[in-house]
Amino acid sequence: MATTPGTPRLLRAMNDRAALDLLLAHGPLSRTALGTLTGLSKPTASQLLARLEAAGLVHASGTTAGRPGPNAQLYEINGSIAFVAGLDVTPTRIRSAVADLTGRVVGSYELATPGRSAKGTVERVLKAIDGALGEAGLNRAGLHRVSIGTPGGFDPTTGRLRYATHLPGWHSPHLLDDLAAAIAVPLEVENDVNLAAIAEQRVGHAKDSDNFVLLWGEEGVGAAVVINGRLHRGATGGAGEVAFLPLPGTPLVRNVSRNNAGGFQELAGGEPVLKLAREHGLKARTPEAAIAAALQHEGAGDAVLTEFAHRLAVGLAAIVAVVDPELIVLAGGVITAGGERLRGLVQDELAELAVPRPRLLMAAIHQDPVLAGALQSALTTTRDEVFDTAGAPIT
Repeated sequence: MATTPGTPRLLRAMNDRAALDLLLAHGPLSRTALGTLTGLSKPTASQLLARLEAAGLVHASGTTAGRPGPNAQLYEINGSIAFVAGLDVTPTRIRSAVADLTGRVVGSYELATPGRSAKGTVERVLKAIDGALGEAGLNRAGLHRVSIGTPGGFDPTTGRLRYATHLPGWHSPHLLDDLAAAIAVPLEVENDVNLAAIAEQRVGHAKDSDNFVLLWGEEGVGAAVVINGRLHRGATGGAGEVAFLPLPGTPLVRNVSRNNAGGFQELAGGEPVLKLAREHGLKARTPEAAIAAALQHEGAGDAVLTEFAHRLAVGLAAIVAVVDPELIVLAGGVITAGGERLRGLVQDELAELAVPRPRLLMAAIHQDPVLAGALQSALTTTRDEVFDTAGAPIT
């Protein structure tokens, strides 16, 4: 029986990718360990490592597994073969970071943008990227891909940013083209809450969940919806813009695009949380501080947490009724400030308001989750491109 042309090359490429993924997951491995984990024989594992080393994808780590000899040499991913940049954009600042192919952050930068006009958006983005590259000792020639997170979402039919009127300078229909031309490497722009969900999906609590919702609570309320392992963005990029969700307990908001508000935002957004805390005698300057203060005060604090949990559960009940996720990840500074106590209250209240009973977990990624998601998104595509050895010369 004739063999399918290219099959040996394809099998080699599949084994190569499996080995590279294992090195990413476990760190440096010896030939013996790699052979054991992949199920390959020692000679085949040796040939695989030699092939990947010749391609510049792996190199000897300089350490050994404890005993002398070639089989004790440890090998690791060559992180410097490609670098990616991630950006987290808000109305007051742009935070950027650069990571190597292993995901190690090698440079970061923060550019304050308070009160900026609509002009100079491209220049500010470039300054943020160059700042992180400079800290890493790199320049734009070393970049493979850039991922940017913004509030709202870019409508794929028009190229315009929607659901984020508070972000000046990001609403031109030509902005994505102008950014791509200026950056001169592949560019992706994604909703910030979606990127927080990507971080949880890749390196957080949602690694084993194909259907989950991430609820985000800071000054604004938002959500990300993952169905069958893929982000659901909607026809206009507006999936997850739950701040506009009409809910009981608040007046119906009309002309929501002009007012940039809706029922869930009026229930559980930053200003309502501050108002709730002050009504119970708790003083705080920010919504996050208000929830943290509630944890420290019996009586008034308990009332604030109970009411906030009820408000979150009302919104989640509407989401759960439509999406029926297996997991809900609670994220964003205001929600995570409530910790496990708030999570338990939301879980109990949701059980009273919804038929499905998804698990509720606090986010695993606490520091810069949007930025972490931007890097993870850029790394996923870059690794697929760099690790593709199917067309490489046979060695």
